[in-house]
This record gives sequence, C-alpha cells and structure tokens, in this order.
Amino acid sequence: MSIYTWAVMAALAVPGLESGKLDFRPGASEELVPAQFRLESARYSYELVPWTRSGRYVVSRLRFPSPIVTPDVANNTVHAEYFAPVGPGPRRPAVVVLHILGADFPLSRYLAIRLADRGVAALFVKLPYYGERRPTEGAGAKRRFLSTEVDRSMTSMRQGVCDVRRALHWLASRPDVDADRLGVVGISLGGIVGSVAAAVDPTATRGVFMLAGGDLSRIMWDMPESRPYREKWIESGRTRADLKALTDPFDPLTHAAGLRGKKILFVAGRVDEVVPPETTVALWNQAGRPPIEWLDCGHYSSVGYLLPLMRRSADFLAQP
Repeated sequence: MSIYTWAVMAALAVPGLESGKLDFRPGASEELVPAQFRLESARYSYELVPWTRSGRYVVSRLRFPSPIVTPDVANNTVHAEYFAPVGPGPRRPAVVVLHILGADFPLSRYLAIRLADRGVAALFVKLPYYGERRPTEGAGAKRRFLSTEVDRSMTSMRQGVCDVRRALHWLASRPDVDADRLGVVGISLGGIVGSVAAAVDPTATRGVFMLAGGDLSRIMWDMPESRPYREKWIESGRTRADLKALTDPFDPLTHAAGLRGKKILFVAGRVDEVVPPETTVALWNQAGRPPIEWLDCGHYSSVGYLLPLMRRSADFLAQP
C-alpha cells in the first residue's frame, strides 16, 4: 500500500480554513496498477474550507491539483465537497461519491448526506470539465467530459480515475478515517468511472455502482445522447471497431477482475436504454458476481427508485 504522511500544516487568514501538503509515495502495489492510471511520487497541496453544518455532519469545500495536467487550467484543479460525520467514535469508513453525466449535483449531495448520516465520510468529487472545472472562455469553454473528440473524452476518463485515486489518498490521510475501509460510489457515468477506479486502486476495498456497465464502445455507440458523436465518427471514416480499440484501455470490463474479493454492490435497470442490462451483466461477471439488485425500470425512469437505493447503498457501505 502507499504510504500516507502529513507534511507541514499552515494556517491562513480565512477563518476555519485548513491548508496542507500531502506526500504520495507509491508502494510495491502501485506497480500492479495499469500504466494509464498509475500515480507517480508527488507532494501536493490542498485546501479545505468549512461551508455548512448540521447536527450530524459538517460540509467543507476541498480543492487539490489533479494528477493529470490538461491544456485547460481550470480543469486541472479538482473541486470536491467533504461531508464529515460529527461526533466521537472509531475511525470511519470513507468513500468518494461521483455524479451522473448530466451533472445533477444535488443528487450526489443527497447521497453524500445519507452516507454521512450512517457514519460514512463522503467526498463528492466533480469530474473533469464539470462545475468549477469547466473553462469559461476560449476553446476550452466548449469542452465536455464526453464529446465528439473521443480521444479527448478518454483523456477525461483517465483523468477522472486518477482524480478519484488522489481523492482516496486524501481521505486516507484524515485522522478520523479508517484507511482500510475506503471505497467509491457512483451513478451512471459516476458508476462507470468509479468501477474502474475501485478496480485499479489498491487502497479501495468497497464500492456501489448504480446504472453502470462495461463495454464502453457499445454504450457510447448506442446511447441516445451519442448520436451526434457517432455520426461525426462515421463521417471521419472510422468504425465501431476503431472506437473499441480506443476505449478498451479505459473500459470497466478491462479492469473488472480487480473488483474480485472487494465488497461490491451493483444496481441495474432491467430495461435500461442507456446502459444495456447485458453490459452490466458482463461487468458483474468479470467482477466475480458480487451482490446485484435489479430494478424494474430504465435509465431515466430509475429516478423513482434512486432515493431509497441511496439509503440502501449507505447501509451497505457502512458495514464493517
């Protein structure tokens, strides 16, 4: 496992702000991480600013540099929200929470709150080109995580996974977090990115992946939102086989064996029109057939199921 060490802490003028540096020192297990997701030895800074508080948890805004540098400066800082349970007790499990393709941040915050209510520290991380990470001017203002530039979309996929890995490292450094109970939870896009991160990161021991599947080339080729991307891809003279060759290194199916032996829960829709059930079954099989719950819904009609499922996910991740 990687070694987590605190560096010098510095108090700044902002009331309640915590500013520090962390060292990531890769251990022997890092050599087993696929090269595209491997993290190099690094010292990085972070800032944690208290935002709001309830009787059960404190929410703070967190910023740290992405391990992957892109041409868009705004995208190179990871923005996250940390939901830390309040009260005494043993060190807590902690998870990274990832959002959907449509950037429904309130949905992710609701999940983080449910986790904090169950005593699980939750770090809601915004993926590349979302929220504050989206450039507001220049060529970058038009860039998105998923776009007609599929090769750049795969760079975003790589960056997203590496950002989650650094977020897990940050969580493990917290004095009230049990570094042996780290995980990832996500819905749709968040579940796809999260399943790869949980599979390749040696410190991740658990995860919940809702409405997620493997075979990225099939999902990207057939999903309703991808029609303009597919048409441009075909116009450029490239085929579905070319798409598969480009996406396979970042595909959950490629890395799913890394989920075996970990505490994993899948949730899927029986008639999902975006992430076909067959792609979830393929990922589930490669992951060693962990627990899976099937919903009688599609991708978009799952909204009526998600709130109780988030409570179920929080219960699952709170277990020893």
